[in-house]
Amino acid sequence: MATVDLPLDRDFDFRLQAAHRFWRALEQHPLGPPPLALPPQARLRLVLALRALDGWLEGNSYRKIAEGLFGKARIPDRGWKTHDLRRRTIRLVQKGLLLMRGGYRDLLRHKRKDNEDTS
Repeated sequence: MATVDLPLDRDFDFRLQAAHRFWRALEQHPLGPPPLALPPQARLRLVLALRALDGWLEGNSYRKIAEGLFGKARIPDRGWKTHDLRRRTIRLVQKGLLLMRGGYRDLLRHKRKDNEDTS
């Protein structure tokens, strides 16, 4: 028999879900979906943000980063400074920088819509 010690802190619900999944694994029951699984669209945005950050850290311009992320055909020859893909690329780089500087920890606190945040 295993024992689990769970502190009563703001992460109690997540710890409880993890303990329940651990028990299900020990009992050889199906685990079900991970409690912190990100929706596909959010996961894609994180992937793009990390790729954009890699390009930025290598010294590429926002235009070059956008070409790498979205394809050269989608990047206009004129009007780049006001194009929505330029703004999106800048936001992705900013998100990547946030993740790099410790924001990745927030992924562990991802709240599902059916979960009330009581902290």
